Parts: sequence; structure tokens; C-alpha cells
Amino acid sequence: MSQNWIVIGIGNEYASDDAVGLLVARKLKDRAPGTVAVVEHGGEGAGLRECWKNAVGVILIDATSSGASAGTIFRFDEAAAPLPAERFYRSTHAFGLTEAIELSRSLHELPARLVVYGIEARNFSAGIGVTAEVAAAVETVAERVLQEVKSGDAARGGQSQHAENNPPRDRSSGPQPA
Repeated sequence: MSQNWIVIGIGNEYASDDAVGLLVARKLKDRAPGTVAVVEHGGEGAGLRECWKNAVGVILIDATSSGASAGTIFRFDEAAAPLPAERFYRSTHAFGLTEAIELSRSLHELPARLVVYGIEARNFSAGIGVTAEVAAAVETVAERVLQEVKSGDAARGGQSQHAENNPPRDRSSGPQPA
């Protein structure tokens, strides 16, 4: 894709909470600025690399499994630190999100800006529909992604978000919370 920015919602619609990235992408499709492409993706690493190949900046949204409370929101700035692979281990592909990012980094093909939003899932079993805690985080993450691409924070390497005390919670990574 040759868009300036690409937002990629990752997930499996038939694996309950794993669909969360797709749901965020669907919320953003009609709301994103014209310079931002919004894509739904299954999470296969080679396909992800192809999606972001010519993008200036990339924002990815995926389910996490770290042991945090369901609906907790994480923000990872790949310029600040590598993605903690243990949070994204539930990929059904041997070559998924974390591997695609690290391969791109080692080949010096990582986009200038790459941010990953993770939403802590509770249920990855077969089924359609997400749990209430995960559903509550969808709009919050959609709004944050819109703010990043509209304000230019993503383009400038904006600081990580503050942690919130009330669900959906936000745990950000990066050099220092804002």
C-alpha cells in the first residue's frame, strides 16, 4: 500500500476476543482521514510486512494474553523498545506479528513509526462475539488511534499514554509515560 499511514486491525472473527483488532478497524474505516488506510488482517507475518511495506507509519491493533485484566489497553512504541513477544504468543501462525516486526527491524525495513495497541483478551475459544470487558475497550482504542493519526503524535513519535485507574485500563510501554 502506498498510503502515508496504515492502521491494521488483527484478529480472528471466529475466536471470540481474538476479533478485537478487527472490531477496532471496523470502527475506524469511515472515520479515518484520507491519508490513512484501514485494513483488517488475520495476522500472518509475511502478509503484515507486505501491508506496511510502503507506509510512513503503522498502527497495529491486536489481542494480548499477558495475565492482565480483560480489557486492559497496552500501547507499545516500536521506536522505544521491542514488542514484548510473550504478550502476543497466541498467534495461530508460526510467523506472526512479533516475528514480522523483528524481521523488519533486522532487515532495516521497519516503517519510520510503528505503534502497537494490545487489548487484553479473556476468551480465545471458538465463537463469535467478544466479552464485555474487551468490547468496552474497542471504542477507547479507536479514539486513541484517531487522535494519534490526526494530531501527528504518531508521526512525531508521541509519548506513551497515561495508565488509567478504571477499566478499560491502559498500560503503555516506551521510555517514559507521558
